[in-house]
Amino acid sequence: MENTNYFVDTSDGRWVLTLFERLNHHDLPFFLGLMTHLASRGYPSAMPVRTREGHNLTTLNGKPAALVRRLTGQSVLFPTVAQCQAVGRALGELHVAGLSFEGRAVNARGADWRRATALALLDKTDAAQSVLIESELAAQATLDWSALPQGVIHADLFRDNVLFVDERLTGVIDFYYACTDALVYDLAITLNDWCVDPDGRPNPARWQTMSLAYRSARELTPAERSAWPLVLRVAAFRFYLSRLYDWTFPRDGDVVHVKDPAQYRRILEWHRQQAPLPL
Repeated sequence: MENTNYFVDTSDGRWVLTLFERLNHHDLPFFLGLMTHLASRGYPSAMPVRTREGHNLTTLNGKPAALVRRLTGQSVLFPTVAQCQAVGRALGELHVAGLSFEGRAVNARGADWRRATALALLDKTDAAQSVLIESELAAQATLDWSALPQGVIHADLFRDNVLFVDERLTGVIDFYYACTDALVYDLAITLNDWCVDPDGRPNPARWQTMSLAYRSARELTPAERSAWPLVLRVAAFRFYLSRLYDWTFPRDGDVVHVKDPAQYRRILEWHRQQAPLPL
């Protein structure tokens, strides 16, 4: 488990208490500062609460802990086109609002991690998987990541990290993979989860609606459009690797949910074989 969360109901409101199981005190000010920055500007992110001493990070049971306002709504498993539109717009607004955030954090699951994880898996996978991994490493090494606009990204804006009341987006949660990286990479991660069917094929209606909604908040640059087919593969490869690694090297624990890497292998292979839908 990355975090342990508790719902806390009090006479002064409803809260979420998070104990950080893997992150340490050094990493957390970036995440909590980003959430405060966004919430103070009207973005639907939970606002961290400060202690009497003025800190938004404390220690409970020997672990880093934070308390945030509980947002209304719930996540969706089968998103509608209208919900995808709301997510695309919210992602674009996050990228714009993040430009004024002074914090910086390296992507812990960036290119170095992808290469190291891929190499660790090569002698544990079958021939077809090894060919796929080596081919992607070679192809992605040709991408000039520095040419892409950088900023704060969520990096994990999956369906379970967005809250809705009916069609209205009420919350964006779980910023604990947030970092400084290519903005268009965040869009690729989000589209790959929200707008792809179980067989790995993009759903045209959801895909085009989300991309247009994103662009209503932030337009893509020519460099981003040129890199887009390979960025989609990088985004799929990152989650294929993390799931394959957890599948291959399971962690001990009573409550550990390991997701099947096959889903992201299908998405990756689709992007390798087909031109992306228009943005």
